[in-house]
Amino acid sequence: MNEFDKLKEKLKEKGFKLTTQRRVILDVIMENKNKHLSSEEIYDLVKRKYPEIGLATVYRTLQLFEELGLVYKLNFDDGRNRYELYQEDSHQHHHLICLKCGNVIEMEGDLLEDLEKLIEKTKDFEIIDHNVKFYGYCSNCRNKV
Repeated sequence: MNEFDKLKEKLKEKGFKLTTQRRVILDVIMENKNKHLSSEEIYDLVKRKYPEIGLATVYRTLQLFEELGLVYKLNFDDGRNRYELYQEDSHQHHHLICLKCGNVIEMEGDLLEDLEKLIEKTKDFEIIDHNVKFYGYCSNCRNKV
């Protein structure tokens, strides 16, 4: 089963249909997997494919997708929520955020796995996930100074 079929199945399991609007929104998110798009950016891309859609529909659909565990809502402290597909087989990855241009770079690999194990063992606390953000300047912005 491919990634789209898995997401479609999740919707169906929870009693929701894959409407045209939901499909186009899901397509846009999947086509831009590593871009951490905001609601407005998703809306702009969806509008090109489906001009009749309204911004409120995109907001409601993203909220539904988040509630169903299809997407993560991310906050990079820039005043906008951003979204990425939920990865079933991995922990939340880390993000590097440029303070000048706002570029977001994904940091693959779980840097905190050993720390999680230590916390679970010493504090009797089951960790489900974590989210780490590193702030600084990307190579492009550093080279412009």
